[in-house]
Amino acid sequence: MLLKRYFWPVVGLAAVAFSLWLVYREVRGISFEDVFDSLAVIPLHRLLLSVLGAVIAYSAIAGYDHIALVHIGRRVSLLFVSLCSFTTYALSHNIGGSVLSGAVIRYRAYGSKGLSGPEIGVLVAVCWFTFVLAMIFLGSLLLVFLPDLANRFVSVLPVQVSTGMGVIGLAFVALYVFGAALKLKPLKIRRVQLHYPRLGIVLAQLTVGPTEILGAASILYFALPQVGNPGYLVVLGVFVIAFSIASASHAPGGLGVFEAVALAGLSDLDKASVLAALVVFRLFYLIIPLIVAVIVVIGFERSQIAREATEAVPPGK
Repeated sequence: MLLKRYFWPVVGLAAVAFSLWLVYREVRGISFEDVFDSLAVIPLHRLLLSVLGAVIAYSAIAGYDHIALVHIGRRVSLLFVSLCSFTTYALSHNIGGSVLSGAVIRYRAYGSKGLSGPEIGVLVAVCWFTFVLAMIFLGSLLLVFLPDLANRFVSVLPVQVSTGMGVIGLAFVALYVFGAALKLKPLKIRRVQLHYPRLGIVLAQLTVGPTEILGAASILYFALPQVGNPGYLVVLGVFVIAFSIASASHAPGGLGVFEAVALAGLSDLDKASVLAALVVFRLFYLIIPLIVAVIVVIGFERSQIAREATEAVPPGK
């Protein structure tokens, strides 16, 4: 029991420590003044475009929960769903272990709306798979059309292998869509039935998920210098790989892991400028949303306490 409880936190902290060491090796010759100077020269209009990218990403994130609720056939107000989805991802992105932390937050929120434990479990699973599906879809497309992308990380990987991996990923997505079109019967596991998503839901997943990732990647892209910039598609590819590894590491906020992979993938750019762009990304995608999410959670909990106190008072008292 103790092993299960502490395994992933230990893995996450170990990943943070190792990645921070890798980052230190890469940037030990760079001073804080270098990074600050790189931040200062980012044009205002590109910072505003980074903000727009964050808005697009978090607007799309609201669609994750909406898709899952449609799948399980439950209706919840759009405002509540949007706030819950935003809060869930803003907190889980920073806490780490996004599936587990997201499940805890959603259980508290949607339990107040009458959803059962199994329903919330399916909702969490659909949201998680929507994100994974988007990563596979975009990553596979990039490997097919930019097969040399992997060489930014593994120089010995043949182009044919990268292309083959992309084709396999796209074939998986195609089979998933095909399964939805066939309207497969639900899978029964004891008392729980897992219904295959309808075609409309699958298409929504392939729209909402990639939109979030495209918006998030644009935060980093617009914060990078224009001189020597490899282009949006390359930055997107580096972002997908870095974000995937950071998520899999269970490191809180992907701290160190995301930076180490991004620095490796953008090694042809000035390291101080890349670090400055990563600071902008963390500010707009992680830190500011976290602050807003904490305020939302405090407001929600206060409203729940007030409601429970009102319901506890006997009529006529």
